[in-house]
Amino acid sequence: MLKPQVSRQPSSTRTHLLFHKPFNIQGSRHASFFLKSTSKFNIEAQKHFRVAFKPSEIKAIASVTEESTDIKVKAVVTVKQTIGGLITSVGIERGLDDIKDLLGKTLLLELVSAELDPKTELEKPTIQAFAHRIGGQVVEGDIRYEADFEVPLNFGEVGAIFVENEHHKEMFLQDIVLDGLPHGAVNITCGSWVHSKYDNDRKRIFFTNKSYLPSQTPSGMRRLREEELVLLRGNGQGHRKAGDRIYDYDVYNDMGNPDKKPELARPVLGGKEHPYPRRCRTGRPRCETDPSSEKRASDFYVPRDEAFSEVKQLTFSAKTLYSLFNALIPSIGNVIDDANIGFPYMTAIDSLFSEGLAMPPLTKEGFLERSYAPAFQGDKFFWFKDEEFARQTLAGLNPYSIKSVTEWPLKSELDPEIYGPPESAITSELLEAEIGGVTSVDKAIREKKLFILDYHDLLLPFVSKVREIEGTTLYGSRTLFFLTPEGTLRPLAIELTRPPMDGKPQWKQVFTPCYHSTGCWLWRLAKAHVLAHDSGFHQLVSHWLRTHCVTEPYIIATNRQLSVMHPIYRLLHPHFRYTMEINALARESLINAGGIIETSFSPGKYSMEICSAAYDKLWRFDHEALPNDLISRGMAIEDLTAPHGLKLTIEDYPFANDGLYLWDAIKQWVSDYVNHYYPESGLVASDAELQAWWTEIRTIGHADKKDEPWWPELKTRHNLIDIITTIIWVASGHHAAVNFGQYPYAGYFPNRPTIARTKMPTEDPTDEEWKLFLEKPEAALLATFPSKLQATRVMAVLSVLSNHSPDEEYIGEGIEQAWVDDPIIKAAFEKFSGSLKELEGIIDERNANPKLMNRHGAGIVPYELLKPFSKPGITGKGVPYSISI
Repeated sequence: MLKPQVSRQPSSTRTHLLFHKPFNIQGSRHASFFLKSTSKFNIEAQKHFRVAFKPSEIKAIASVTEESTDIKVKAVVTVKQTIGGLITSVGIERGLDDIKDLLGKTLLLELVSAELDPKTELEKPTIQAFAHRIGGQVVEGDIRYEADFEVPLNFGEVGAIFVENEHHKEMFLQDIVLDGLPHGAVNITCGSWVHSKYDNDRKRIFFTNKSYLPSQTPSGMRRLREEELVLLRGNGQGHRKAGDRIYDYDVYNDMGNPDKKPELARPVLGGKEHPYPRRCRTGRPRCETDPSSEKRASDFYVPRDEAFSEVKQLTFSAKTLYSLFNALIPSIGNVIDDANIGFPYMTAIDSLFSEGLAMPPLTKEGFLERSYAPAFQGDKFFWFKDEEFARQTLAGLNPYSIKSVTEWPLKSELDPEIYGPPESAITSELLEAEIGGVTSVDKAIREKKLFILDYHDLLLPFVSKVREIEGTTLYGSRTLFFLTPEGTLRPLAIELTRPPMDGKPQWKQVFTPCYHSTGCWLWRLAKAHVLAHDSGFHQLVSHWLRTHCVTEPYIIATNRQLSVMHPIYRLLHPHFRYTMEINALARESLINAGGIIETSFSPGKYSMEICSAAYDKLWRFDHEALPNDLISRGMAIEDLTAPHGLKLTIEDYPFANDGLYLWDAIKQWVSDYVNHYYPESGLVASDAELQAWWTEIRTIGHADKKDEPWWPELKTRHNLIDIITTIIWVASGHHAAVNFGQYPYAGYFPNRPTIARTKMPTEDPTDEEWKLFLEKPEAALLATFPSKLQATRVMAVLSVLSNHSPDEEYIGEGIEQAWVDDPIIKAAFEKFSGSLKELEGIIDERNANPKLMNRHGAGIVPYELLKPFSKPGITGKGVPYSISI
């Protein structure tokens, strides 16, 4: 990713790029990563390098001088120095590679003409040359090689270059620059690992950086364009190896580990029984005890250029996460030997945050210190307050669940024969008493002043199963809020429901704010249960499902169906950085059987089945667009006279207000880009690669939803703009809003407990249980909260997931070289970047406005999750291009 002022100079005046920070190179496929380190915590950060240079005027055209019929062209190849090249590649192979360098035969390069021979209509012969290493110095991790070509007069424009790696080890090609052409230097950006010819004798091809729609592809490159995509698709067979570059689909059949323990068996996600998006295929052997599941090998394959790779320095994100899962989490379990022990007093919770947890020295490196301190600087007692409980539905970690009540009375859609009477126990009389006679329920609904968090029908089918797990419980829940004249929400009632089970009838009870001690403690306990439900929904649905999980098919389809030469590939590529590797790591340690989610959240081993149920019942691509999402939840209506074309139901809805500004900025940028490359709408319908891409996303990547009527068509520029804007929003704004506030909002777990371990005291209590509650209500709340082990593990995980790496790429900050070199695209990006800088100031102004009581006030944390830019660390702000952690 480049800063706008950085550029390459042509020919003799060209200087090497100087980078303020690492940046991406886009080549035939995604790049691996090159890193900076922070010495204080021994953090090692990594970056894609992506130049994606697309000259609009400069062409590599062989021309003739008076003295000669050949053109002398010099190629300069930049390779990144890897740890493997310094440490692990020792011995005979390293010695042989050094000899290759001395002999000047490190890389075999072949220039490819963009056009066919006009006489034979065949591809012209390539022009070969070996590249030799320039000197012995390594400059900022770069090694440079040179090759000299003599290009015949009739060779024409250079369209691509073949590369063969003569070393015994793979190497990372950053870019290739051709100098000596009369119209200036031509860049061929690679951003890819090139295998050794001793491992695979197929040469790699890298195209020049000019974008072409399929129909515009020069004649000499059409076959090569198509063949490269065929290679990336693979044949759907075999066990994928670490160096493969194949993108293919599979179901989530690697969540469990039945061969290790029968209790670690998990159902396959993906298919009629458990609908789910598809993941990247690995082709691992099947389990012996469950042939429908894959064995959980030590490596979770992702295509080579998607992986966190061992380069000069390791990536911050990967290094930290690997240390977390492989060193810290097990160490916490060793320190806290009783998994079920809770906190004896509220002060013990505060001590964990003020003093941390004493840890033994970790044997593996990482940034994690031996103790933790919370980043939340708000009111210490904020989590106790009803107004904060309500405010965070609009300006907290999960702003995607609050909905306007549109029907009354509330009624379940589940089968009453199984789950009991469908009618809610929340009555009009109860709500009107809580409102205080200000209005009736019917009027409040008409005036859009009644709102709900509704986890009743999603969770109720899992209650009896979850309750079979020791140390947790579950209810179906509904929570109602009233919009006050000040524009804030006030909680009115919480309904908790247990279906018929164990020979007992359905149980349900409504809890309301109360000034009597018993009712007050019951209300606090009911809030703890709802917060646990909301925390689980946030992590499983708003976060994992709606960003990480649904995006993986977009990435796979983009690499399988869109050539790197395609302008839409180049537009989307920065928004896919790191996502597949992060998702693989999540399958390995977060959402797997016995992983962090299962052991620390209320649904336990049924967590991913709930995630599948949410995908089945709730997920729609068209509703992933922010305006449509708000409308579908009754939080906005279309109004062309209002800002962003929407009138919000709650005017002071911080997530929506900031998000709509960001959405509009993204959509304008995408519109400018699409209209440039598709000057006529007919080009969209006739773009074979684009149509195959969208078809594959719908019918294979999201195969269980392929027959849904709500999928957008892709026939016009307007269709394309909406689709691309939605994908970019999900990867950037949506993910940032639900990810980077996790530690600030949920690190102090009383604010957002991830699990409720005990049932309500009023649910079929014994005399002794009720007596204990009356005597020690605080003990009942502490017993409901997560255990000490659960709280500490979650705090550690959230601190990592909320962390920006030192080399984070923020949306609108760095510019792709392909965009720099087209004046129209560059101007559009600069406008986009300027609008995001304006958003920074707008958010600051909003947070300072005392009239906006959902984001300003005593002890309130300012809402900054959608501020585009951030410093490294846990900041509670910053919108990266991609789902990078």
